[in-house]
Amino acid sequence: QVQLVESGGGLVQPGGSLRLSCVASGSIYAMGWYRQAPGKQRELVASITSGGRSTNYADSVKGRFTISRDNAKNTVYLQMNSLKPEDTAVYSCTAGEYYSNFYYPRSWGQGTQVTVSS
Repeated sequence: QVQLVESGGGLVQPGGSLRLSCVASGSIYAMGWYRQAPGKQRELVASITSGGRSTNYADSVKGRFTISRDNAKNTVYLQMNSLKPEDTAVYSCTAGEYYSNFYYPRSWGQGTQVTVSS
């Protein structure tokens, strides 16, 4: 089973930026970032194919967040710009697979807190 270690979370003011990183062990997989805020359902924020050629985003983050990967470093990134208080959540990195254009997570990281507040 792949091991995933996230970093880069923290406190940022509204309108600011953060970049999350996730280092994966083992083979190359499709990857995705989920988030969950207190009292809310977990949401798939962004996903990327194993080769990095195709990405998908939740409507709530389109145009503000960018997922990318560096397979030489086994690392996936989530660049978050124009952050809003409603982006506050625990963000978790996942490794998984695509079936019929849907992303399915198989392994989870421990999560990193992102707080957007003035």
